Parts: sequence; structure tokens; C-alpha cells
Amino acid sequence: METLNDYLMTIDDLDKRKRFEEIFDWISETFPQLQSRIAWNQPMFTHEGTFIIGFSRAKHHISVAPERVALDRFTNEINKAGYSRSKELFRIPFKMEVDYDLLRKIIEFNIQDKAGHTKFWR
Repeated sequence: METLNDYLMTIDDLDKRKRFEEIFDWISETFPQLQSRIAWNQPMFTHEGTFIIGFSRAKHHISVAPERVALDRFTNEINKAGYSRSKELFRIPFKMEVDYDLLRKIIEFNIQDKAGHTKFWR
């Protein structure tokens, strides 16, 4: 896999594929400065060579990984949205709506917080 479209084609369930496609399209339109890539077989977005946010698919949810600093910063908002979280990610169940305002805040935070960062990970 090399592109987001390659990743999307691995999702057999058309409703789940559409959900990922909507999220990826929204990120690309909202944050055109981000670059999409596939690494470790997972779609992610980077900015100036540093990781901003990544996604993966599970049976019942989309895992969203913005790095622990962002997760800790937005724990209350993640909980308020009704999403569960672990140390490294939060989960958007396929049966729930995507909280795009929350995604926007997390992505904006990571872009600003990692400005000038020279490594891929924090």
C-alpha cells in the first residue's frame, strides 16, 4: 500500500470504507498543508516530516492516534464526545458520528505544538 486509496480498497465493508473516505477527505480539505502517507500499513497525516495523526480499522471502530500529548490534552473532549481511549489512541465507533470539531482541535494542536519538530515522533 502506498496511498490512502490503496488503504481504502482493503476495506470490504462499503459503509466503513465510506466513513474512512469521509474523514480523509475532510482532513485533506481542512488541512491542505498536511501530507498523507501509509506507514506500518496504516494511513496517517504528517506536516513537515513529523507525525500529526494516524488511523486504523478495528471491527467496531476507527482508532485515532494523535500521540499521547494530544490525547492527554483533549481527554475531556474525547470523553464528552462519547469515545473511549487508551494510552495511545481513542476510538470512534462506526455507529457514532465523527466529531469533526474535536478532530480539528486535535490536528490544529499537533500542527502548532510540533512546529519546528525535527523528528517523526515526539
